[in-house]
Amino acid sequence: MRFEFIVDQHVKIKTFLKKHDVSKGLLAKVKYEGGAILVNGQPQNATYLLDIGDCLTIDIPSEEDITGKLEPISHPLDIVYEDEHFMVINKPAGFASIPSVLHSSTIANFVKGYYLEQGYENKQVHIVTRLDRDTSGLMLFAKHGYAHARLDKQLQQKLIQKRYFALVSGLGLLEQTGDIIAPIGRPEDSIITRCVTPTGKYAHTSYEIVESWGNVHLVDIRLHTGRTHQIRVHFSHIGFPLLGDDLYGGSMEYGIERQALHCHRIGFFNPFSEKELICESDLTNDFKSVIMNLQNKK
Repeated sequence: MRFEFIVDQHVKIKTFLKKHDVSKGLLAKVKYEGGAILVNGQPQNATYLLDIGDCLTIDIPSEEDITGKLEPISHPLDIVYEDEHFMVINKPAGFASIPSVLHSSTIANFVKGYYLEQGYENKQVHIVTRLDRDTSGLMLFAKHGYAHARLDKQLQQKLIQKRYFALVSGLGLLEQTGDIIAPIGRPEDSIITRCVTPTGKYAHTSYEIVESWGNVHLVDIRLHTGRTHQIRVHFSHIGFPLLGDDLYGGSMEYGIERQALHCHRIGFFNPFSEKELICESDLTNDFKSVIMNLQNKK
């Protein structure tokens, strides 16, 4: 893929590109795997000194997935947004994000299959935001390594906005809005579950109640950190576990058989179009069914 920049500093090429999220590894790929660096149409190396107003071009080689470790699987995808750099899909519950010993038919396999079916030049799958197997909603993908690097920087700076809907239940008062700030770590007796522990990593979750039906609440959640099972652990910690989440004490009495968690909104800055991109996803049918039953009982 080809990217062009108008130079606004009197610096070396490698210095300029570093400020545009081109890593040493990506520069090495350009140098040794068939790419090119051009200044005003002429080949140059990474130490060339740029002048203000120069046109700098980099050609990044295709990603062919030489290892072939990720098996492509043909499976329908609910694509919410796609351009040449990014893709957002609406993930159904019941599918893991990436393969593991327990899961071989995953969203990553489906995306790889889609790339091959479309004949895309880049065939590596770059997941920017993952979801648990039984969480539904929006997942963000970068379609090449440079796009992934640019979004990784936004992730580190907490600029990618992710919002979730959850159905929670518990006794007592759940404040209309709140922040749950409690460190999350792994208990000594489990490799799967997480818990609030003084030795854990800092974790911050914000929420607002959208609607309530007795002890059950639909909450709109914003993550400020991205710990494993963060939302599930935090709401269980304050006594309001997610419906269907038997791993963390959630009620199984409302007809939903997985944790009632749905990523309904992703927002990020597209550095190539220089525009803010916001994608949204409607609630799934199992969420809607629970809510309809609760409304009918009021």
